[in-house]
Amino acid sequence: MSNPSETTQNGSNGVPAIASAAVFTASSQVPKGTDLIRGYDFDNGVDYNALLNSYATTGFQAASFNRAVEIINHMRAWRLSDEPINDSDQGDDLDMEYRKTVKCKVFLGYTSNLVSCGVREVIKYLVKNKMVDVVVATAGGVEEDFIKCLAPTYMGAFENKGSELRSKGLNRIGNLIVPNDNYCKFEEWVMPILDQLLLEQTRDGTVWTPSKIIQRLGKEIDHPDSIYYWAYKNDIPIYCPAITDGSLGDMIYFHSFRNPGLVIDLVQDIRGVNGQAVYAKKTGIIILGGGLVKHHICNANLMRNGADFAVFINTAQEFDGSDAGARPDEAVSWGKIKTTAESVKVYAEASLVFPLIVAQTFASGS
Repeated sequence: MSNPSETTQNGSNGVPAIASAAVFTASSQVPKGTDLIRGYDFDNGVDYNALLNSYATTGFQAASFNRAVEIINHMRAWRLSDEPINDSDQGDDLDMEYRKTVKCKVFLGYTSNLVSCGVREVIKYLVKNKMVDVVVATAGGVEEDFIKCLAPTYMGAFENKGSELRSKGLNRIGNLIVPNDNYCKFEEWVMPILDQLLLEQTRDGTVWTPSKIIQRLGKEIDHPDSIYYWAYKNDIPIYCPAITDGSLGDMIYFHSFRNPGLVIDLVQDIRGVNGQAVYAKKTGIIILGGGLVKHHICNANLMRNGADFAVFINTAQEFDGSDAGARPDEAVSWGKIKTTAESVKVYAEASLVFPLIVAQTFASGS
């Protein structure tokens, strides 16, 4: 037997009015010009450029990938001549021809695993061809580059058992294998250089900073596969505030017993990296991974009230309040990215997407 209230609340077709209204809620008009979702059609053959361009209308992280490409191309294309002359401009800044030569200063940051893997060659390409202006790396991101010049890293598997690898003197980085002998070779190479740095400190009064040490190591390695060889050749500063947090730190520790006295000054480098941001007309930041490199670059840009372009690529989530997981908008709240900036976070593993992003930006020739 039906409930009397059901009779009064049902529509003419017997469907409850509340259910009908809930399911068939009227839509407001979608703004004119909104992109339609459409993916790549492989009936047109395999065209990798068209495939990656189709990410713009694929949605989800594919759309974020496309936005990262757009932002990086915008930072590459920017010139001071794009901006009107203002009252604070003086000297060369008033010369339109000079303004056409002033580019956005590009900061690149990455974690050590990206140098351990094949992304190292992508980073080397950017540094070799002067496509980035300032680099911030972890200690591992520095030493792994030099170690690879001395001995190779091998493919392994995530499932390789730690206890078995340890008994064989093999170290695992994800699904990569690094023989422990590689670090012994690194010690043999770097120790005499540390001796020389101490000699120059004592004899000449040289003040060593992490960036100066990395520049010197880049000179000494003298190897075209090295990121830091090309940074040395192209005078691109490499900042590494946690230079002791890795094998290089181990070597500095051992050296402090064998030949004590080497001092590394961090103050010059914090002035250096902050100054790179403060005196730039425009800044763009590209950060692969999180942690120290992400915060160090963002904090330097705080000194100029924020970066103008920002691309984050990592897999971290923001629910735990970590800096690694934070989206660009959190950095806006701190003044590390401008309120008017173009920014995006791509939730993806960098070895998978960064080479493709470089293919669509720096390496595209446009």
